[in-house]
Amino acid sequence: GCGNSLDLANPVVIDMVMASMRHWVLKAGVDGFRFDLATAMGRTASGFSKVAPLLVAIQNDPLLSKIILIAEPWDVGPGGYQLGNFPSGWHEWNDKYRDDVRRFWRGDSFTANALATRLTGSSDVFAGRLPSASINFLVAHDGFTLHDLVHYRERNNFANGEDNRDGNASEITWPGGNVQAMLACLFLSRGTPMLTAGDEFGRSQNGNNNAYAQDNALTWLDWKGRDTVLEAYVRSLFDLRTHLQAFFEDSFLTGDEAFWFGEDGNALKWNEPFQRFVGLAISAKNKRLVIAINGENVAQVMRLSAKPGASWLRIFTSGQGENCPAQSVSVFVET
Repeated sequence: GCGNSLDLANPVVIDMVMASMRHWVLKAGVDGFRFDLATAMGRTASGFSKVAPLLVAIQNDPLLSKIILIAEPWDVGPGGYQLGNFPSGWHEWNDKYRDDVRRFWRGDSFTANALATRLTGSSDVFAGRLPSASINFLVAHDGFTLHDLVHYRERNNFANGEDNRDGNASEITWPGGNVQAMLACLFLSRGTPMLTAGDEFGRSQNGNNNAYAQDNALTWLDWKGRDTVLEAYVRSLFDLRTHLQAFFEDSFLTGDEAFWFGEDGNALKWNEPFQRFVGLAISAKNKRLVIAINGENVAQVMRLSAKPGASWLRIFTSGQGENCPAQSVSVFVET
């Protein structure tokens, strides 16, 4: 997708790639690598393979096998989409997370099931591995910024000189979306959360979703003009996730640990086309925590029984008001 490619099955090329990676780790001190169009690393004469020569060489290397390895698990070649198919120990950008979370908050029908799967680590993709293998993200360097995602319905790429034909013409976007609620979803999901620089303080590219050609104020980070209120909110999400670490262990939830419910406290009705309230009660170390996701534009009152003598205390909400405000994510603990 970016021009000529090396034959990464050739032993000489493999030696060169490995030497380059070792140099960056040993001499520059990098913690790891994120590989663009990473499917190319595993492509063989018969197609993609997780035991392709380069992937095996990295996995067997005493130094490189211990660093952070992140794949963008797709490219434009044959069989290019390989999400979930990289070796154990690798992390992968999870575009299913991005798309399913966006669709739920946009209000698409039949999205509660997919949202629940993404919240809990995407076991459908990473079965046999760990939730941390999933790099959960809402936006990346390609596409709309988080701010623009909820302010523009269509791309505005005329400045790139390609008559607005470049960039993704069908991004899942909707004016009026709730950034705070989506960010809360991201930080309360099992897996590895990823933020693109500047999205924590509301950066905008004026609707340009393919700003590769722009080295100017359109893509620079405006530190002086940043949204410090949003920045403080994101910092609070880091603190919340750290505080609730016991509930975010690197494992997939079992039926004994999780209970999914609607706003009435009863089991969630998965087949409702517009199930806009998704509640998850998690039990861990004799404690219970509830994540209540309200995708509606009206406030909801959550009803869930507590243990005898206990009650639910809300410790976080992305919205304002009592219990579960409109378009919000709230967290309750049993006390």
